[in-house]
Amino acid sequence: MTTHTHRTGNSPNRHSEQRDLDASVWGHNPKNVAFIGDYLPRQCGIATFTSDLYQSYNSFIPDSRALVVSVNDVPEGYDYPSEVRYDFYQHDQPAYRKAAEFLNSKDVDVVCLQHEYGIYGGPAGNYILTLLRNLTMPIVTTFHTILKDPNEDQLLVLKSIADLSSRVVCMSEKGRDFLINIYEIPEEKIDLIPHGIPDMPFVDPHFFKDKFGMEGKQTLLTFGLLSPNKGIENVIRALPRIVEQYPNVVYMVLGATHPNLLKHEGEAYRDSLKKLAKDCGVRDHIRFYNQFVELDGLLEYLGAADIYITPYLNPAQITSGTLSYAFGCGKAVVSTPYWHAEELLADGRGVLVPFGDSDAIASEIINLLTDEPTRHQMRKKAYMMGREMIWERAIHAYASSFAHARQERMSTFNNQALYTMGSNSSAAFKLPTLRLDHLFRLTDSTGIVQHARHHLPFYEEGYCTDDNARALILALTINTAGLSDPKLAKAADNYCAFINHAYTDEHRRFRNFMSYDRRWLEEFGSDDSTGRTIWALGTCIGQSVDRNTVTWAMSLFEKVLPTVVSMSSPRSWAFALLGIYEYQKKFNDDRLAKTIERQLLDKLTFRYTETATEEWPWFENTLSYDNAVLAHVLIRSGDSHLVNIGLNSLKWLVSLQTSPHGHFQPIGSNGFYTKGQPRAFFDQQPLEAQSTVSACLAALAVTGEDEWHRTAIRIFKWFSGFNDLGLPLYDQQTGGCRDGLHIDRVNQNQGAESTLSYLLALAELYTIQKQRPDTKAVNVSMPVAALMNG
Repeated sequence: MTTHTHRTGNSPNRHSEQRDLDASVWGHNPKNVAFIGDYLPRQCGIATFTSDLYQSYNSFIPDSRALVVSVNDVPEGYDYPSEVRYDFYQHDQPAYRKAAEFLNSKDVDVVCLQHEYGIYGGPAGNYILTLLRNLTMPIVTTFHTILKDPNEDQLLVLKSIADLSSRVVCMSEKGRDFLINIYEIPEEKIDLIPHGIPDMPFVDPHFFKDKFGMEGKQTLLTFGLLSPNKGIENVIRALPRIVEQYPNVVYMVLGATHPNLLKHEGEAYRDSLKKLAKDCGVRDHIRFYNQFVELDGLLEYLGAADIYITPYLNPAQITSGTLSYAFGCGKAVVSTPYWHAEELLADGRGVLVPFGDSDAIASEIINLLTDEPTRHQMRKKAYMMGREMIWERAIHAYASSFAHARQERMSTFNNQALYTMGSNSSAAFKLPTLRLDHLFRLTDSTGIVQHARHHLPFYEEGYCTDDNARALILALTINTAGLSDPKLAKAADNYCAFINHAYTDEHRRFRNFMSYDRRWLEEFGSDDSTGRTIWALGTCIGQSVDRNTVTWAMSLFEKVLPTVVSMSSPRSWAFALLGIYEYQKKFNDDRLAKTIERQLLDKLTFRYTETATEEWPWFENTLSYDNAVLAHVLIRSGDSHLVNIGLNSLKWLVSLQTSPHGHFQPIGSNGFYTKGQPRAFFDQQPLEAQSTVSACLAALAVTGEDEWHRTAIRIFKWFSGFNDLGLPLYDQQTGGCRDGLHIDRVNQNQGAESTLSYLLALAELYTIQKQRPDTKAVNVSMPVAALMNG
């Protein structure tokens, strides 16, 4: 049984609401996130943000396996770092579909799109819709530009992106207001996450000034890609007044010329600024740094600044990364009142000046240079609020949004599933054809390979006795059902040979894990693997008609059976009991088997009496894996008292694992369910469905009540899509069964345990059909209330 990381959720009962299921995602941070946007070394603010977002997610989310898909503004692309797994040209619309295909082929939990109209092709960047419409995983979109007066194309594109996204992120209250009132996006779909910033210490600017030859200077700073909309000329016009009072002032203008401007006009704008500085007589008080700096360098420039200035000309800027960085690092800020600055610099956290007003800029800078206590108070207010914006906090907010997006996608699947189930639930159910293609694909001359990657055997992880025992039980069950396959007898011999080799006489037990190069990886295996192998040997003895096979199985069965009594796992006792029951079909009077049967039933009953309550009629305080087998063996015990305990426990377990909508909802393996603690709903494992089907059929055999058969069929339909996601686990193309239900998708791997679970459940249903010909078509329209009441 594969174990997984615990995922929290709300404690369930048989009347659990869907919100309890939804709550199981909270606290879970998706690991496989794909970030889409432009990316460094492209010189662009969004590229910097995407890079910071990726790097921070990897830093603050343990075991993150994030990747980046980058959009290029030049056909040849860029020399990207290794995290950029795929890139495409922004004006090549078919490339957007191929990018979606690439992401769909990866094990991606969530796609996080960085949206800016100018970085995607088509009218208002609408080519990105081609990519989004072809994705199969949930999408979280960060809107970096939210226009107050969008044209028709801009409005349609943003609304379409929002419709395709499970969650949307904005960075300011004004942006959220626009999304709700202009773009009509539901408020509950929006997450407000401030622009992330580095966690820089609160330092004295003099600490960094020597790096730039600024000792003894008062330094002003503006940074970002240089373009006319930045309003730098207004600061230059303010400099003469400032310099008159503070002759040591230097204005640092940091940033390369915007690539688009450079392509069409060269350095004309920068040259015009230099000329203006000369004409104003302040050429010696301004320094241009024509470079695109990485984070470490940027922090040094910010550290050296006494006052940061954003003199932008346009109020319609919903967020500014440069302002966020300077503010969060504890700089005194003078800014024009564009939207983000108005919000961030309120309540004395900065100073606002009118657009294009050089005199106001000069006055406020002089005031701040003169009034040092006010300047430091402003710095401290900004820095303290900035602690809420550091990347670590922003990343955990993003991770929460990603988890919420997966939950939203799962709810959508569930609604689709309800529609499908509602339209088909009253139809007579016919058992599907039993196909062994994938069983044979996983089986070689050694035995059955335990894992697969998609439908292909994953040899690297070798074999295990657990799965070979299951495979042998399956082969015998198929023969009993009258569905034998000529290739199955040879495969069964391989499973027997593997079990034979797994036995160690020194310990009277079985080893479990074997590498693909046929080396045992342990001295002896788990209690459960030995118990399950005893089950296979007992089935071999009870059902096989081949004398050689029975004689071989008898020898091992007698050697190993006594060791089970000293084992501590209730499941090992239960598996061994199933083997004893099968053995007794042929040798009912064997005193050794009878004695051990009694001992194991007593141990299991004692566990029940120690743990069970009216609200929790179970054998353990935790529901984990293969749960139903514990009730199953009491139902088959033949002891009326124990049969009643088994039936009541199974009714409770089935009720607990029935969703409010009537479908099977097994305990998830990501944390299981401990009494009084939150229940895990995912990942749901095929083993649980098979174990519960088998127990229900045992109850049918003992009670003769058709309700148990209907319940078994309903649970079996979990494999075909009668589940939380409305998605099939059984793959009709390969004949394999996928490895489980994640929160928002199916695990595409088709390993041995999963495939054997599906085939065992189906073979047992065929066996019942053979024994009870009237069950060939079963009506599964039993009301949900009947299921819920057991």
